[in-house]
This record gives sequence, C-alpha cells and structure tokens, in this order.
Amino acid sequence: MAAAARAGATMRAMPLYKEQGVVLRAAKLGEADKIVTVMTQGSGKVRAVAKGIRKTTSRFGARLEPTTHVSLMLYRGRGALDTVSQAEIISPFLPIRRDLGLLAAAETMLEATDKVAEEHERNVRLFVLLLGGLRALEAVPPDPAAVAESFLLKLLSLSGFHPSLTACAECGRPDPGLFSAGQGGAVCPGCAAPDAEPVSTGALALLSVLGGSGFAEAGALAPEPAVRREARRLLFGFAEYHLERRMKSLPLLVRGSPP
Repeated sequence: MAAAARAGATMRAMPLYKEQGVVLRAAKLGEADKIVTVMTQGSGKVRAVAKGIRKTTSRFGARLEPTTHVSLMLYRGRGALDTVSQAEIISPFLPIRRDLGLLAAAETMLEATDKVAEEHERNVRLFVLLLGGLRALEAVPPDPAAVAESFLLKLLSLSGFHPSLTACAECGRPDPGLFSAGQGGAVCPGCAAPDAEPVSTGALALLSVLGGSGFAEAGALAPEPAVRREARRLLFGFAEYHLERRMKSLPLLVRGSPP
C-alpha cells in the first residue's frame, strides 16, 4: 500500500502535458503494458508507456492502435519514455483498418514518418502532412498506393531531399535522361555517376505530378503500368537511400496496389 502511494506521488510530481497525435506503432512491454510511438502536433515524436493496456479491463482499450488520431494526457518521464495518463480518440480512421490496400498505404506513411521525426522535436508540418495523408486514405481513393507515394515525395521534400525531376541535379541542364539517388535525382550524361541509370520522361513526369499534386488528385491518377512501375522503383530506391534504411512497408504497398 505504501509502495503504491509512493508511486502515485512520484507520478503526480512529473510534469503533465496534453497533446494530440497519430499513433505510429505499438510494441508489447511485459505482460500487460505497451510502448506506443506517437507523432504529436506540438511535441514531435513521443514514445510513451501505456500501462495495463493489454488487460481486458484497460481504460485505453483500442484507443492506441496505429493510425489512430488521439488526444492524450501524458506525464513527462525522467528517461526516454513518457507515460500515457489518458487517451481519447479523435478519429479512428476505421475504413483504413478494414481494407488491406488502404492499410498498406497507411503503414508506409507511418513508417516513413517514424524514420524522419525526432523525439520531442516539434514538427507541425510533418504532423499535418501525415494527418492529411490519412484523411485522404479514409476517403477510399481509387489508388491508395499512389497517395502513399505522393506522401513519400512530400515527406522527402519537407526533409530537404526532394529529387530533381525536371533538370540535372548537378548542372541544371534540361532533359537529363538519367537518374541517380546519390546525386539527388535526374542527371545529364555529362554529370552522371557510374551508378546512374536511364530514366524515361514519363516516369519523371509522373513523379513530378505525384509530388506536386494534392492527395486526392494523386489517388485518382491512372498512368501506364510500365511508367508506374519505373517511377515507383526510382522513388522507393531514392527514399531508402536518403532515409538511410530499408522500409519494411514498401513490399506490402506494391502487393496491395494496381500493377
């Protein structure tokens, strides 16, 4: 009893703060708890313990599942983890959870956000971008994967890695004809590194449209399958190169999308 009282007093002594955010992922901790990673509006990426969430009597229930937009009360931790005190759903994005294609697209958005967001570093633009992407998926677009690809390009641009698509990334020459992730996108023959590969004008044009259009417009595009495959391959390679890690969600995105 005394130990419980001391624990409660310690919790009350920790700074309490309120945030809204999108749950990026959740991992089991012990027998009943979970560690949730949330992209918040004002505090950047937050990792927090949700105690007792896996118990049938948990007051959190399914409120802290990935893709869910939530309002949170949290205690600031002394170490790497904060503690969730209260969680209320703002939007559950239920259509996304009921469709594999939508879910694969959402997983790509969540994983990419998790990779670029810094813990407790405010990034409102990234939060708004993620929320906009999920809302676009909730509207059930014809091509959810294209929405995720548009999101990737916008995220890369926001992070300072937008690929050059209309001119050589090195000298600015138009009609570059080759593509190199390491050189920043499209390059001309005179500037190309040995790893540069030929690229069609159609693939560059498609990537340009995906990056510059709204999510709804991107999800309604109907490019030629061959152009789509080429553009996707270039985008995925470029994203993984500049994010400096493999993205587990990309193979699922390909399997759940049109050819």
